[in-house]
Amino acid sequence: MVVPELRPWRAARPHATRVANAVRPRLARAAGAVRPGLTRATDAVQPYLVRTVAAVKPQVTRLARIPRPKAVRTWQYTAGAATAGLALAATVATAAGPWDSSGQRTAERDRAVALERTGGTDHGGDSGSTAAGPGPAPSAPSVLTALGGAANTVKSAPTGQALAAVLGPLLGNTALGTRHTAAVVDVATGKRLYGAGAGTALTPASTTKIATAVAALSALGADHRLVTRAALEADTKELVLVGGGDPTLTARADAQGWASLRELAEETATALKKRGIKTVTLSYDKTLYAGSEIHPIGVNDNLAPVSALMVDEARTDGTASGPAPRTTDPAADATRTFARFLSEHGIRTTSPGPSKATGRAENLAEVLSPPLSALVERMLTNSDNDIAEALARQTAVADRQRADFAGGGKAIRAQLKKLGLPLAGADFHDGSGLDRDDRLTANLLTSLLVKAGDPAHPELRPALTGLPVAGFTGTLTSRYTDGAAGVVRAKTGTLTGVNTLAGTVVDQDGRLLAFAFLTSDTTDPRAAQNALDRTASALAACGCG
Repeated sequence: MVVPELRPWRAARPHATRVANAVRPRLARAAGAVRPGLTRATDAVQPYLVRTVAAVKPQVTRLARIPRPKAVRTWQYTAGAATAGLALAATVATAAGPWDSSGQRTAERDRAVALERTGGTDHGGDSGSTAAGPGPAPSAPSVLTALGGAANTVKSAPTGQALAAVLGPLLGNTALGTRHTAAVVDVATGKRLYGAGAGTALTPASTTKIATAVAALSALGADHRLVTRAALEADTKELVLVGGGDPTLTARADAQGWASLRELAEETATALKKRGIKTVTLSYDKTLYAGSEIHPIGVNDNLAPVSALMVDEARTDGTASGPAPRTTDPAADATRTFARFLSEHGIRTTSPGPSKATGRAENLAEVLSPPLSALVERMLTNSDNDIAEALARQTAVADRQRADFAGGGKAIRAQLKKLGLPLAGADFHDGSGLDRDDRLTANLLTSLLVKAGDPAHPELRPALTGLPVAGFTGTLTSRYTDGAAGVVRAKTGTLTGVNTLAGTVVDQDGRLLAFAFLTSDTTDPRAAQNALDRTASALAACGCG
């Protein structure tokens, strides 16, 4: 068997040989120069290495005993190997020093303190790139440590009584409305550490997207890609643009890694010209989805009509996230844009209309979305309603449900049930959380986060990695600027009278905790948001073991 990837190496072998012959004398001289220093270094670290090997041997033995799955995708092997390697590295570094539990060199930490910084590593002050450079991020314990990478540095989980003393008064803030529920869970063990009405279902708002993410990843897999294609009906010369439900398909000149409508048009034009075709009847197929395209909340700048074919989320103002005016017919608008790109490559088209590609149609070209893992991360980071509704329908298609709002809700519930998650009281009417009739419990939200962190389900990990980082990314960019910036990772939820927050923190004792706070009947959204942020910050600052 010939491995194509090896051919360039065979061609480069003579060059590599010449380079090796040229540098060999220099390497020999360098080795002679550094040998005394290496000998001293070896003598110095040998006692640390002996203790380190003894410390990690049981963990390596346990890793070696884990049976290999019968069928695992390449990315899962990579992720598993990387996780095991990082966990081992964390243990070695902690034993050999000089590192603290956040992976920051002690010397650098001491320098930051000397410069009167509040946390993180300082590298010489302001970079001068802005008028007032941001302060360094606060130090945070290592997530690897919390997951067991170096158990000797992690204290016991917080106690319920201690958490109640910290969280109770904060959750009792009148800004959080007349009803609120909460749950805190130790991710490493899955044990609930604190609960206040954790089984009571309330309107979750956009924290619903965590459930949508887990359901879609479970049903389709993290590697799944959405396909947009151009198909030619050979007998009628009808060219059909077939939507695969990718809301991230873009018409921008710089696609930035997303599927490109321009590229699809160019490849389609090339294929048509090879067949001697320069004029086509142009149609579009959006039949992958069913039912009404308009969300029950009605026409709204927060969500385009939900169509299996759209470009740039049907935005008309050039934005990439947040509320925006939308076209009323995303599929027709996308096809008109496609026709314009075809004309730039010498293909004339009729005015586009709806159709359905037959089984006899020949695929001329196609473009693929990034992996589902990337779509999930973008959805969670930006609280992207268009991607959320698309993923709900994709889950419905995979679960053999009708691909409409109701079918998406049924499919999400079915997938979560397969994962053994607590669904009592839960009710799904959409994938985005814009529907006020959605219901989730704090117990379910924390269970979703724990399941996403379960090593047995690596395909669900994007539900954690996509969470906005406090003070840095997505919907938390401007929050926690004077609190737990860089420490809290959480999905926000906001509707009139509803404020929610669910995510993860690493507390002061090194435990990775999942939390969910849901409130109803709030009257001041900003005050409620600030109260939730203070509660999450207090959880991160808690040394409640």
